[in-house]
Amino acid sequence: MAESFCGWLDVTGNAESLVSRLKTMAAQLHAGAAPGSPDIRTGPGFGIALTGNRVDKRFHQDDDLVVAINGHPVWLLAENRRAAEHTGHAAMFAALYGKHSASVLEHVGGSFSVAVFERASRKALLAVDRPGIYPLCFSHRPGTGLAFGSTATSIAANPRFASDPDPQAILHYLYFHVVPSPVSIYRGQAKLGPAQCLLYDNSEIRQRTYWSPQFAETPPATVQELQDELHHLLRRAVIRSAYENGTATFLSGGIDSSTITGMLANQVDYPVDAYSIGFGTSGYDEMEFARAAAKYFGANHHEYYVTPSDVVDIVPMIAKAYDEPFGNSSAVPVYYCARAAAADNKNLLLAGDGGDELFAGNLRYAKQKLFAVYGRLPAWLRRSVMEPLFVAQGSDSSITPVRKIRNYILQARLPMPDRLQTYNFMYRTPMKDMLEKTFLDTVDSGAHLNLMRETFFDGDERSDLNRMLFLDWKFTLADDDLRKVNRMCELAGVNVEYPLLADEIVEFSARIPSNLKLRGSRIRYFFKDAMRGYLPEMVLKKSKHGFGLPFGVWMKSNQPLGELAGDSISKLGKRQILKPAYLDRLLELHRTEHAAYYGEFIWVLMMLELWLESHGHD
Repeated sequence: MAESFCGWLDVTGNAESLVSRLKTMAAQLHAGAAPGSPDIRTGPGFGIALTGNRVDKRFHQDDDLVVAINGHPVWLLAENRRAAEHTGHAAMFAALYGKHSASVLEHVGGSFSVAVFERASRKALLAVDRPGIYPLCFSHRPGTGLAFGSTATSIAANPRFASDPDPQAILHYLYFHVVPSPVSIYRGQAKLGPAQCLLYDNSEIRQRTYWSPQFAETPPATVQELQDELHHLLRRAVIRSAYENGTATFLSGGIDSSTITGMLANQVDYPVDAYSIGFGTSGYDEMEFARAAAKYFGANHHEYYVTPSDVVDIVPMIAKAYDEPFGNSSAVPVYYCARAAAADNKNLLLAGDGGDELFAGNLRYAKQKLFAVYGRLPAWLRRSVMEPLFVAQGSDSSITPVRKIRNYILQARLPMPDRLQTYNFMYRTPMKDMLEKTFLDTVDSGAHLNLMRETFFDGDERSDLNRMLFLDWKFTLADDDLRKVNRMCELAGVNVEYPLLADEIVEFSARIPSNLKLRGSRIRYFFKDAMRGYLPEMVLKKSKHGFGLPFGVWMKSNQPLGELAGDSISKLGKRQILKPAYLDRLLELHRTEHAAYYGEFIWVLMMLELWLESHGHD
């Protein structure tokens, strides 16, 4: 995602050092990458710096409006699409904004972020696309103005808006392993979430969601008609996304990446290049599925096996590249996959992200159906028989069947969406045993759960499945997976598109009834059935895996990796965030018990320390 911008609206009228400050802000848009010199645009009351491609088409100003835009908007009316091809997206946005004001967002989809400034009234609009592919941060300082940027660090680089990391954001990171919107790592900053916009008027700001999915439970057509429609939409989305000659694909060997590779291979007149990552560690390597898909579709298959040395080499660079702490370890294989494509002079990769969250492909969706069964039992049976027998203090949980029933009841009694987090390290350990009291005293220890609850219960009359999907659209996709892939592709020097997140496919998925998406315990039932005969059978039958990194296993056996993690954890223990005794216990559990499980949280903590170091927060 090479296109980005930053800037601010200055209510003081003081333009001192405007250009130099914009250059400083722009330098933080692509930390670790090489985007080239920013294009600086200034005028009375505003300053904007743009980096990346097509700057002239992405910026527009006239007597009334200033518009800066990133990405690839898709105008919903054909006449607007044709006009935008000639005038550019910024000019098209300005023309429609003049007619519709903030309602212009009802006329555009695709992947983008946009900033609009009305010269005379000094009003402004900031907005992010529906899936949240192009992020946008902002900071409002009354009496100073409104700063915005594609990254949090670009805003913090402006002395007028500089701030320190927020302890509340650090707590969110420890819980989610990312800093989720609307939270920013910096005090006084915030982020727009998917399909959100900000209205700035008379030095006041107001945020709203301009689009929300309309989930349906009544099939709008026969299953065969829906399957045919899915194939049509996929073909159209893939070919529209492949705007660069020689577009290549990520290929993990899973359903989504295989579908994207196949759809592209069947529509272009060149052999598609597909890039895959492997690990020489039992239980992690799935290259056989990627090979099968590549062979099936006649793709040129490129393989790279990540090693522990690769991790040691790239981890500090990854920590610096992100504008906020980022704890998803699969960023490493994504980077090496994208780097291999860039080395072959590929400019664009198509990624398969989104399919699981649109069509119910995660095992936790089926698992929650089992927990819901308990709630449908008669109350007298649960309270008078089941819970006294299996949960009451002193019940014998050393017997395996009894222990499993007890754990089932304990989880089933939790409300949604809290129940989804029972695997979380922060759930399993009391905060008072993990975090320093001086840190706990500065934060709201329940804010992370409230953030999830607000999203989960946003919208009426949704099935539990669709509520879980909507929750994952934000926390798993926008806040995690898209940030992971965007930034690693940028660091590697290649662009990325997500065909499965095309507006028409997202809207189509909402029309598929819950009992078709998830049939009993069979995840992705509708999508898999639609792809039967199109994808290799072994791909359809494979269990879900992804680009998981065997960090915990490698850390135990590879000395440089172990030293990197150990040194980082030791330094983090001096920051008065986590208790040193807890960190020592975590390292001991990694050595003596489940290396993969405990290694995951060690990675999260290591990346927090490396991020703080690389961004100068001592």
